[in-house]
Amino acid sequence: MELSKSSYYYRSHMTLEEQQFEEKLTKRIEEIAAENPGYGQRRIYKELRRDKSKNYATVNHKRVERIVREQNLQCKQPKAYRVTTNSNHKFPRYPNLIKDIVPERINQIWIADITYIHLLGGFVYLAAILDLFSRKVIGYALSVTLDASFAIEALKMAIERRHPFPGCIHHSDHGVQYACNDYVDVLKEHKFVSSMAKQGNPYENANAESFFKTFKYEEVHLNDYHTINDVIERVPYFIEQVYNARRLHSSLGYVPPNEFEALQAAAASDTQPAPVMVSCQL
Repeated sequence: MELSKSSYYYRSHMTLEEQQFEEKLTKRIEEIAAENPGYGQRRIYKELRRDKSKNYATVNHKRVERIVREQNLQCKQPKAYRVTTNSNHKFPRYPNLIKDIVPERINQIWIADITYIHLLGGFVYLAAILDLFSRKVIGYALSVTLDASFAIEALKMAIERRHPFPGCIHHSDHGVQYACNDYVDVLKEHKFVSSMAKQGNPYENANAESFFKTFKYEEVHLNDYHTINDVIERVPYFIEQVYNARRLHSSLGYVPPNEFEALQAAAASDTQPAPVMVSCQL
């Protein structure tokens, strides 16, 4: 059979207890991959590290990589593209104000963009607003057309949820939905500062593109949408219960946006000086 002697005499060095742990580890990795189809071995490893109750914190990342490879659990990411930006308009355009800014708090920079969802009989469009500091989706809306009304609806949802202070930067592309008077009037009413990516340069709104990429690979391409009602049912669930609440983000230290914001709020409260108690005598 042309086998080497070392292969013939090889015996597993795992004890029975180690073999049982390997089986449980493999099963848990398969569960994580099934729950999060877009996870690669790195995020699976980080998810295991968070699961301290099962004593997976000591598992080496190379071991996870081996099991992912052996079980063929690598995520597969198809490509799709449809133009949703119409920059052929005469509305004012604004310079990119966030190019060299690293946000330090929530409601400092919001980013907005639009993507599409392919149905059997056409398309549904999703407008989303994200807080750049936490990558959390704070406003969204769906529409069967690309008019500005659903982009405004997403913006108003974000405003109602977050109540930003004046001076929050609103960053988008040059699309007519974000440049038109109706949208800009809402921004001015709430004292936003407008910022836009350079025309034809998706890298200047890369974080919004990153969210849509995740949304497509981990939700849209894995579900068989037939009608807009299917979209209306699934999209809010993915945004609220999966992306914001559970999905690990490498840029946030592998925690979900909700948890990241909670940790930042707790850290900020710890640094606040204790109130000074002043006694007075009548």
